[in-house]
Amino acid sequence: MTLAMAHALNAGLRDAMKADDKVLLIGEDIGRLGGVFRVTDGLQKDFGEDRVVTSPLGEAGIVGSAIGLALAGYRPVCEIQFDGFVFPAMNQIVTQLAKYRHRSAGQVSLPVVIRIPVGGGIGAIEHHSESPEAYFVHTPGLRVLCPSTPQDAYDLVGQAIRCDDPVVFLEPKRSYWAKGEVDPGATPVDMERARVVRPGTDLTLVTYGALVPVALKAAGILAEGGRQAEVIDLCSLSPVDDATVVASVRRTGRLVVVHEAAQTGGLGGELAARVQAQAFYELEAPVLRVTGYDTPYPPSRLEGDWLPNVDRILDACDQSFAH
Repeated sequence: MTLAMAHALNAGLRDAMKADDKVLLIGEDIGRLGGVFRVTDGLQKDFGEDRVVTSPLGEAGIVGSAIGLALAGYRPVCEIQFDGFVFPAMNQIVTQLAKYRHRSAGQVSLPVVIRIPVGGGIGAIEHHSESPEAYFVHTPGLRVLCPSTPQDAYDLVGQAIRCDDPVVFLEPKRSYWAKGEVDPGATPVDMERARVVRPGTDLTLVTYGALVPVALKAAGILAEGGRQAEVIDLCSLSPVDDATVVASVRRTGRLVVVHEAAQTGGLGGELAARVQAQAFYELEAPVLRVTGYDTPYPPSRLEGDWLPNVDRILDACDQSFAH
């Protein structure tokens, strides 16, 4: 069936709640309204107010409550309304949620999923267009996932809920209404593995989330000129599947990493370091990054120039081929 990503997420949440009555949802406006992006639309009506809980406006309380519920045997799924609103909950996420399993020598797990709409491209202002993934990737004890297609969204949200580790689940906002085929009975994607979404031999393009279709478009333009770029969708940002990336770079000799987050301290730098350490002698050119700029998110009229786009990706590829 053809679904938008938001509807695929809704279907994944619904199926998880049907399968396990310990799964419950908590977040701002997620009940009758169905959330700002309508991902939880209809779930409170079907499962009741005890399992789809509309919380007060307080992210620290949402995550803190979820930790307590997980300790009591539940599998809570938190919704943070916008990416820039997650920071009041960072103490709970970083110092409590991420640490409990290690602190208890593996005896206590906290199966909490924190859903966060992320990224720009929807004409919103700062605090509504952030890319905070590096904070979570840098925190041991958290898994970080980011789907790019409706099928991935359906598969990954179900796996995240069943996982005994805490999962930060990043949902690219400008992909919410992109449609694709979803087969609930299909063999699910592996939540720890990257996917090669377009094979190629001349250059490796690595990205995730909303930038996967942008990278694919750039690869299509390169192909018209006789250059075959391999496009890899990371899917899992922590743990990151560097083995798939390194194997690709060993074939192509070139790597361009693309992400919306600012360049400094971003995931692109980590991948560059890992590839340099494992495939140094196969590299034909320096690893390059196409990212958001090291500035606060701009006004909406400027975001088209701030965000990585096809032209910026092609420029980086040309620089790589020039070496």
